[in-house]
Amino acid sequence: MKKKLAMLLAATMLVMLFTGCGAGGKEDKGELNLYTWDGMFPQEVLDGFEKETGIRIHYSNFDYDEDMLAKLEETKGGDYDLVIADDYIIELAIQEGLAQKLDTSRISTYDNLNPVFMSQFYDPQNEYTVPYGAGIPLIVYDPGLTDVKITGYEDLWNPELENNVALTANYRVIDGITLKTMGESFNTEDLDVIRAAGDKLLTLAPNIRVINDNNTQDYLISGEVAAAFLYTSQVSTALQARPDLEVVYPKEGLGFGIMAGFVPAKAPNADAAYAFLDYINQPENAAKCFEYIGYYCTNKAAEEYISEDMKKMIVLPEDAAEGEIVQNISQEAEDLHAEIWNQFKNACN
Repeated sequence: MKKKLAMLLAATMLVMLFTGCGAGGKEDKGELNLYTWDGMFPQEVLDGFEKETGIRIHYSNFDYDEDMLAKLEETKGGDYDLVIADDYIIELAIQEGLAQKLDTSRISTYDNLNPVFMSQFYDPQNEYTVPYGAGIPLIVYDPGLTDVKITGYEDLWNPELENNVALTANYRVIDGITLKTMGESFNTEDLDVIRAAGDKLLTLAPNIRVINDNNTQDYLISGEVAAAFLYTSQVSTALQARPDLEVVYPKEGLGFGIMAGFVPAKAPNADAAYAFLDYINQPENAAKCFEYIGYYCTNKAAEEYISEDMKKMIVLPEDAAEGEIVQNISQEAEDLHAEIWNQFKNACN
């Protein structure tokens, strides 16, 4: 009898342990299966969510958006509760039925989001996604090394900047800013317009000192070039090292790249995903996230909580709100961009 009683007590304690009941224990509300790139959230935010909600986070990461999509296709939209990925791949996930429509009434902090980064091509009606950061390539220049007052992309063609400009190596973006100087879209399908942009891009070659995707900001920080066109993280790094540098939000319009969260079609614990989206969009939490990742803040209510040092780097000025995302285009147009890019690089050499 004593043996049976002991076994019963042990079984009861195990149940209490796994259900989170007992003295001082928080109820276990399951697990959030989060799938995104490595290092997307500060640990204090992840810890705070677990403590507040009782939901444990299982963080899985991928290196490339395409790897994420392949995994979702394999599981038919299962295995993961929340995915954060890039705009163009999200469009494909939605088209393939791998994402479920959101019930935004379950996200009490939804109205904190900045409309500038919403209603984009991958989710025009905001039915599936919640934005989590934007990449916005910008011009940064050293006013001590040039008398050129740079206000837009067109100024990079100024002859006074000969052999004095550094560019990132994303051909769609560089071709795109050339199109912008002509009043055209990044995503035009008009081959004649793209060819005309290619002809103009070739005339920029004398001003280019370096084309490099990695650590492009170093050429500006060291004074090797007077101006550079940089990715968001590179802009932040440059300004942290050299606060005297000038940032330009080009008058011709910005190019956005947006990453956003969505709930897969067969998420095992969608409730946990909603709880997490609600938590990270609380203004104070969102500010911590954006300062940590160094991307532009997509949460309007969080802006007042971002430190003054970081505001210049990750808060979009009101007068710079107009922008366009580089999207997938026809293969013929894509091939023409690639051909133009190779000609431009050869001319720069």
